[in-house]
Amino acid sequence: MNSIGLFGGTFDPIHIGHLITAQSVLEIRNLSKIIFIPAYASPLKVDFLSASSEDRANMVEIAIKDNNSFEFSMYEIENQKVSYTIETLKHFKKIYDKLELIIGYDNFLVFDKWKSSDQILQLANVVVLNRKVDSSDIQNIDSRFIFVDNPLVEINSTEIRGRVKRNMNFEFLVPPKVKDYIIQRKLYTGGK
Repeated sequence: MNSIGLFGGTFDPIHIGHLITAQSVLEIRNLSKIIFIPAYASPLKVDFLSASSEDRANMVEIAIKDNNSFEFSMYEIENQKVSYTIETLKHFKKIYDKLELIIGYDNFLVFDKWKSSDQILQLANVVVLNRKVDSSDIQNIDSRFIFVDNPLVEINSTEIRGRVKRNMNFEFLVPPKVKDYIIQRKLYTGGK
């Protein structure tokens, strides 16, 4: 069996960039599937979330529903505590032999500050989304870091939340059903 990709994040909200990136990594790395894992709370964004964990999970589930290569896990949300990658990897390692953890280049730059970073590298290859970095910057890096040349999609959740709050159009930034969900639930508007 090919490796399983794990793609975690706050997904507040999940957007087209997440989906394009995941599909690209799935194909580049020839993964069996990618499991999206919304964080209950990120250790780096504790006072940050705008939508509830339930709403964020629902949006992820809606966004990936029609892609047979994408799955969704409530593992971190059900734990109801700050999400540490090492704990998530230990959980999925009990289920799958080969794991690939998908992270952004910004996370790679601070990876040594992650809890149990050495142990993370023992449990999974770490796929780093390439931000068109100079190859000289990544020489002598542990071979368990795999840099992929994925499409660069300049969309971010902060911008989407801001557009919703200011009552601006955010069509094409999120899947249509996620847009409908945000509008129906009055997410990011400040008034529920």
